[in-house]
Amino acid sequence: MSSVPPNSNNNPAASSAGGAATASSNASPTFSPLYQQIKALITKSLQSGEWKPGELIPSEVELANRFKVSQGTVRKAIDELAAENLVMRKQGKGTFVSTHHEERAQFRFLRLMPDEGVPHPGVSQFIEVKRMRAPADVARLLDLKSGDAVIFIKRVQHFDSVPTIVEEIWLPGITFKGLTAERLEEYKGPMYGLFESEFGTRMIRATEKIRAVSAAAGDAALLKIAANTPLLASERVSYTYGDKPVELRRGLYSTERHHYHNELN
Repeated sequence: MSSVPPNSNNNPAASSAGGAATASSNASPTFSPLYQQIKALITKSLQSGEWKPGELIPSEVELANRFKVSQGTVRKAIDELAAENLVMRKQGKGTFVSTHHEERAQFRFLRLMPDEGVPHPGVSQFIEVKRMRAPADVARLLDLKSGDAVIFIKRVQHFDSVPTIVEEIWLPGITFKGLTAERLEEYKGPMYGLFESEFGTRMIRATEKIRAVSAAAGDAALLKIAANTPLLASERVSYTYGDKPVELRRGLYSTERHHYHNELN
């Protein structure tokens, strides 16, 4: 965290959030607004598990007293955390730690929407789940060493009994030690909810690449479509706190009854 003004020594929030910068003859200190330092402190508490996903966090007044800052400063910090989906405000109830078990969160990363009807979770058919050594391209995207252990998952997602998505998912083996095909089969909630509740790993943001491809014979068979049918291909890397990559997901989407939906603002 950037340094704070010299008079911040009397401010415990500023001190723990940033502290004095290490200056050199060729470097000039930079300063971050106080609300960003409070945001960093709250994020640190979220990351450490002080407040669990789905739990109510202290009120703005309580946080202001804790950090010895104004309530307005805390409110601005929470505004940014809410915009980043790290916390969620519920009118009349308070602010809660966001969780992938919330219904609306299930569609945060999945942008494939039905042409008709209401979006709903798919039904997973797991084709393969195994522990293996990371290929070089996977290791690079997950910030691992080539050959490090990863969990590989291949599944087909069905919507209204129609196979629609073929996915290959790669997870760091150390982070997801103990994840098995049996556990995935028996778990009925969203996969990110499982990662969050049983492996302490919450996906908070993702980057995604999308392109058009033709269905190879094997994928066409899984999707029950003709070979060379146009598909939408995505490659998504999901990150947890500290911008640490914790999932690589490559998907092939059939758009016969669905479309890719995104809101730009």
